[in-house]
Formats: sequence, C-alpha cells, structure tokens
Amino acid sequence: MTERSNQTAPPEPRSQPRIYLLDVTNRDAVQTSRISLSKFQKTMVNWYLSQMGIHQAEIGFPDYKHEANYINANVELAQQGVFGGMVISGWTPATADLVRKGLWQTTIRNLNISVSTSRIMTEGKFGDRMNRDDVIRMMTAAVDEAIQNGVELLGVNAEDASRTDETPDEDYLLRFATAAVQHGAHRIRYCDTLGFDRTHTIYDCVYRLAREVQVPIELHCHNDIGYAVANSVEGAMGAIDAGVDAYINVTVNGMGERAGNADLVSVILALRKSRGLKQHHILDERVDLTKAWRICNYVADAFGVPIPINQVGVGANAFAHESGIHADGVLKDRHNYELYSPEELGRTEDAERRAPVGRVITTGEYGGRKGMRYVCEQLGIEVLDEDEMLELIMSANAHNQMPLTPDEIRFIAAHPMEVRRILSLPT
Repeated sequence: MTERSNQTAPPEPRSQPRIYLLDVTNRDAVQTSRISLSKFQKTMVNWYLSQMGIHQAEIGFPDYKHEANYINANVELAQQGVFGGMVISGWTPATADLVRKGLWQTTIRNLNISVSTSRIMTEGKFGDRMNRDDVIRMMTAAVDEAIQNGVELLGVNAEDASRTDETPDEDYLLRFATAAVQHGAHRIRYCDTLGFDRTHTIYDCVYRLAREVQVPIELHCHNDIGYAVANSVEGAMGAIDAGVDAYINVTVNGMGERAGNADLVSVILALRKSRGLKQHHILDERVDLTKAWRICNYVADAFGVPIPINQVGVGANAFAHESGIHADGVLKDRHNYELYSPEELGRTEDAERRAPVGRVITTGEYGGRKGMRYVCEQLGIEVLDEDEMLELIMSANAHNQMPLTPDEIRFIAAHPMEVRRILSLPT
C-alpha cells in the first residue's frame, strides 16, 4: 500500500527497501519520569531533527488540549517549509473517540494509534471488560475513524508486540496487523515495549509479520536490558529481508521511559559503520550525521540531563585515548582505534566551545532592549520590531526557565507569529 503525505513528495522508485528514522523524542522521551521539555523546546527539537535530515518526527499528543496550539503551530511551520521535507505526526490511543478528538482540535493529519496486543497487557488493562477480539474491533474502529477524517499516513502500534503470545492454532499479532491493514493502515509498529526481545527473535517475528502484511514495519524498542539499538537494527533487517521498508523509532540521547529508547546517533552509526551493513548504504541517504553534536547537546541541556561521558559518538570520552597502546596507535593512524571521526558527528573546535569567553552580554526574561539589540547584532539577526522581539525573548526565556540558545533566538526572529502561538495557552 502506498504511503501518502502532504508534507513530502513520493519517494523515487528504487530496487531495494530502505531504513528510515522516525524520531519520537517529543512523544516518548518527554514521558520520561522527572524530566520534561517546554513546547518551544519541543519545536526546536523538531527543527534540529529536520536540519539533520530525519524522515519523520512524532511530535506529540493531539488529543491533549495543552498540546493543541503547539501542534497546530508546528503544522503551519511544516507547511511553510521550515522543517524541510520532514513528516510530522501525532500519537493517540487506538480508540475512535480519542482519534476524533485529536483530529478535531488539531490540524495534524499523520497519526500513529496504539493498543496492547500481549495477553498479559490486554488482561491486565481491560480485565473482563474486553477480550482479544474486542481489542481488534476497537483498533479497527479507530482506524476507520482516522481514515474517514482525512488522516493521510496512519500507523497502527502493537504495544508489547514482543510478548504477544502465539499458539499453534493462532498468530494473534498477525491477525491484529492484518485487520489493521485491511481497514486502511499504512504501517504496523512492532513495539518491544519492555525490551524483552533478543536480536534473533525480533528479526524472526518482524520478518514473518512483514512477509505476510507487506506494508512498512516500524521498530519501537526500549532499552530495559540494553538491547534497544541492536534489536532496532536487526528488527529492521527482518523487514528489509521480507521486502518492505523499515522505520526505526529513535530518541535523541536514547531518552525515554525507564531505561530509555534506541539512541538516534547509535542507530545511525550502527547502520553506517557496523560489519555487514556499512557497504550496503541501506539507511536513508538524507541523514546528516554532522548535525548530531548540536542536537544532542541541545536536548541534554533542555532536559537538564548531561550526556554520559561514554555516550556513543557524542560523549566526552568518545574520542579520548589514554592508555599507551591506544594513544600510540591512534596517533599513527586514527583508524587503529576509531570507526568514525569526530568531524563526522560535527564535533569541531567551534562546536565544542559551548560558551563565549571574555565579556558576555545575554538577553532573557529580565533583559532590556539594549542588551537584546546587542545580542541580535552579534548573531547577525535583523530585528524589524524591537518591542515584539524583546517580548518574545522574555516570554520564551520564562517558558523554558533557562537561557535561550543562539539558535532559539534566531528561530524567534524568523517565526515570531508561530512562536507567540506556541507560548500561549488555549483560551
């Protein structure tokens, strides 16, 4: 079945399936206990992702009233081309009423809907109120609601797919996915919700599922026992080998509930550098890894969660060499102890200088016109309405409760109307 979206042109015909990245930082990572992002910070994450060439971003919850203004403003930004060709989408539970509500209060028209498929979750959540056939009926009613209300790209999520028990006379996960596709779903999301799978089990399950339904498969893997990146890659290969595209769900810095999700940078490096994959160029060629350093540091600062020293690619020690044999080897030829270079991730001297030296002038929640003017001049920003620019900077600083970054100030100057809407509350 052909995917459709009013935000990106159809892909060129190709001889083999590809792997695309679908970032869920603004949907899954923001659900992490004890941390959060403001609506403006979420918008900046979307912009950074688009700069990085990420295919799709799941930006939030259209059925939540407090997300409506943010989502609608981001749809407008997408329509203006601010996010390039990146597809933006929302997420709701797979019930017709919540789908209807989300589509009524927002203009998002790309959607993923989700319901549990494992027996332990369906019985644990619904008890005697619903059996597994009822779950499928509820899901297909939600699919019908979405399609009838103009959703252009619809994914159906099988939550806890990896623990969906199968019997000799029934493959419930396949029955669930088949029903979704028959009612119009364009993709199926295989969720390893508790990080339960191993690489060979997720490959086998996804291969079997993709071979039968023949629509693209999304991989949504959690890291509870450390398999998220490996399972995402091997699950995606199961889809590829079955002849369909794969979409790996990632988050920046691997942020997510409990132990997190598949890390964006790690997945990219695995697909481009690991044995048996690097020569096949199977990953979406638009992904620009040189933007990784900026987005990873932005998200770390915005969440208030420092990047671990040993984080893949962007950690402080990712390119640090101390032991004699390592230092000697890398000085002779970096390829002795490095699969990739700092430059490939955008780690240059300028990028690592995280704060200016000498005299510092800032602007923010309690700043004035002169300071704002000076900062904008230093950033090369032409300010047409100083009163509006100062008001938006002050509001955004208060909204984030941290100093604005240069990119945030530039974004405010370029899109003042949308930023004002993002910072406002529904009336």
